[in-house]
Amino acid sequence: MRRQLFAAFALGAATVAGFAPFGLFPLPLLTLALLLRYWRDAATPRQAAVLGYAWGLGFFLAGVSWVYVSLNVFGGMAPPLAAIATLLFCATLAVFPALAGYAFGLLRSRPPSARPELAAGRDAFLAAGLWTLTEWLRGWIFTGFPWLTLGYSQTPPSPLAGYAPVLGSYGIGFILALMAASLAFGTHRMRIALLLAALAGGGFVLRGMAWTQAVGEPVRISLLQGNIPQGLKWDPKRLSLSLETYARLAQRTPAALTVLPETALPLFFDEAPRALLADLTQHGPALIGVAVRTREGGYTNGAVVVSRRGAADFDVQAYAKRHLVPFGEYAPPGFAWFFSLARIPMSDFTAGPPAQAPLAAAGQKIAPNICYEDLFGEEIIRALPAATLLVNLSNTAWFGDSLAQPQHLQISRMRAVETGRPMLRATNTGMTAAITPDGNVAAALAPFSTGALVVEIQGYAGATPYVRYGNTAAVILALAACLPALRRRSAARA
Repeated sequence: MRRQLFAAFALGAATVAGFAPFGLFPLPLLTLALLLRYWRDAATPRQAAVLGYAWGLGFFLAGVSWVYVSLNVFGGMAPPLAAIATLLFCATLAVFPALAGYAFGLLRSRPPSARPELAAGRDAFLAAGLWTLTEWLRGWIFTGFPWLTLGYSQTPPSPLAGYAPVLGSYGIGFILALMAASLAFGTHRMRIALLLAALAGGGFVLRGMAWTQAVGEPVRISLLQGNIPQGLKWDPKRLSLSLETYARLAQRTPAALTVLPETALPLFFDEAPRALLADLTQHGPALIGVAVRTREGGYTNGAVVVSRRGAADFDVQAYAKRHLVPFGEYAPPGFAWFFSLARIPMSDFTAGPPAQAPLAAAGQKIAPNICYEDLFGEEIIRALPAATLLVNLSNTAWFGDSLAQPQHLQISRMRAVETGRPMLRATNTGMTAAITPDGNVAAALAPFSTGALVVEIQGYAGATPYVRYGNTAAVILALAACLPALRRRSAARA
């Protein structure tokens, strides 16, 4: 058992190579298949859970331990405390694959069976359903953290990306898990090969379908990347560094719309000098990431469209971030003490309302999302199908030069495919990029460089099935896959 635990841990860690920046998208299929083989051979549900936990611990320690950089390097938390907090965070996330393992061990078909191939098929659907449900649960409970759900590994060129406009990232995760379970449990090689080919072929066919349509004329948009060091950004003595950098970049790159990243201006919007706003809007409207005070005395993490109205007046539209980061943008009840250990500026934001209309600029209807809001596909589609363009404003400087930046870019690519919309990303240090509706990166700036990415972008209209139904189809599919096992167990207990 000890050898299996070490192997499961290593398999989980290796799975991270299936995601960006490595892009070995077939790898999660193989590593998950080996974990499921361990589950099949586990003597008890508890053993399957422990193996799932070991896999999850290796996976999250390898994949999201960049949280340590945020806590220690930029949050000021002492190294031992930051290491413990990171370990506890990853250990908590590992509970979800452990839960899937325990449920599988409890509900799986028990030998001997008169029809082993039928039992293997039922178990394959059961494993896929349980894996999908626990990933969906991870993306929802305690406000959710769906980072590195398996579906994200299947952005183009993976053929499974074709399922994104229909079933979303969780649905892709279900299909990937079903393929892995077929490898793990199947006994007829030809049937396994045919199933894998059919599922991959279905993705190829769906990738060729046009779910949305181009509307209007292409728009020239400038995405600014200031590359302001996180250690200097919030220093009042260095305020001019941020303001001058973005003013200079905006003036040098004429565009119909200029986009600045999350909290590009390290002050409240009402404190922004009018001369700066004039510089930013010299060539056209500007979409600015900046904190905005509320009437109730709080403040939001905002995205503000500023347009000139005459020589000295401006029209303003605002979006307030809805999905705040626990421990980064607010303290969950009972955890106020956390901010005495980590020094995080502007860490008491107020969440914006769930439903907010798109912002109008440069002939586009823009659905902004801030930082890790684009992890939540069902929240992104609230502005659709009205919006013609998705724009993500981020400041991943909090995580240094780590896997967080390419992983986040891959998540944005999935949102583009799901919605059939271009996704533009303006970030402080990377990855600033333009993503086409098919999920491909059309252009990107080098991370940790100062510059402007100027692109010609076409707006899109229409609605994919995912825009209409969200994650409902994937969750129903996962529940249906588990239903036969639940009915068998219920009948056995009757």
